[in-house]
Amino acid sequence: MTKLSGRIALVTGAAGVLGQAICKKLITEGAKVAVADIDAAKGGAFAQSLGTAAMFVPLDVTSEDSWRAAVGTVSQALGAPDILVNNAGYLKPANIEQATLADWRKTMQINGDGTFLGCKLGVEVMKARPKTLSSGVIINLSSAMGLRGRAPHPAYTASKAAIRLLTQSVAKHCGAEGYNIRVVAVLPGAIDSDMLRLNIPAGGTKDEFYAHTSTLNLVGRIGRPEDVANAITFLASDDASFMSGTDFPVDGGSTV
Repeated sequence: MTKLSGRIALVTGAAGVLGQAICKKLITEGAKVAVADIDAAKGGAFAQSLGTAAMFVPLDVTSEDSWRAAVGTVSQALGAPDILVNNAGYLKPANIEQATLADWRKTMQINGDGTFLGCKLGVEVMKARPKTLSSGVIINLSSAMGLRGRAPHPAYTASKAAIRLLTQSVAKHCGAEGYNIRVVAVLPGAIDSDMLRLNIPAGGTKDEFYAHTSTLNLVGRIGRPEDVANAITFLASDDASFMSGTDFPVDGGSTV
């Protein structure tokens, strides 16, 4: 039997490179997956490519109404989600002198508000889970940059640090209330993605940037989307049933 047989997952930002890898891995392990994204064309096409184990649901993570509609649609079509992956994110490289208040607010809306609303709706839909079932799991995508501020990313690093402490707060609440819900933060490092490539310096090449970035961790390579997807699948499964409220780095050892 696969690790997630009978489980129902909702993944935000699912049309992106990392979101797609997460959805594919969850399905491989037996879950049914709601592909949630603001990009209906891309998200719908991706969900269709996954076959009957997936469905697309439109979601603007910054809107509570959109969240409620998405969770309601998934609950009617597949059943109430018991795995939520708050993966949707936004990054715009800009140091404190370059960044605008609009940049800051957009970053905080997508990364902060989006994860807050996901946790709020996730707890609401999962809190009645009997102790006899696998725990409901909320997995929040923070970042290795949520541990250390970086000059080009004041808004992004602040938002990802906030997600780490939000995760701890929600996990403690669920524990105190006796809910059968675990909440964990995943901290990816440099992962091969469109977001990582936004950091290539002007005039530089992808190969040069990747070669340099690979030297900044202990493993000596850029992370693959599948590395994060594998970690999330583990955390969603009963193999991680004694883990809640913690950071889970997937960064090749860059933060050691």
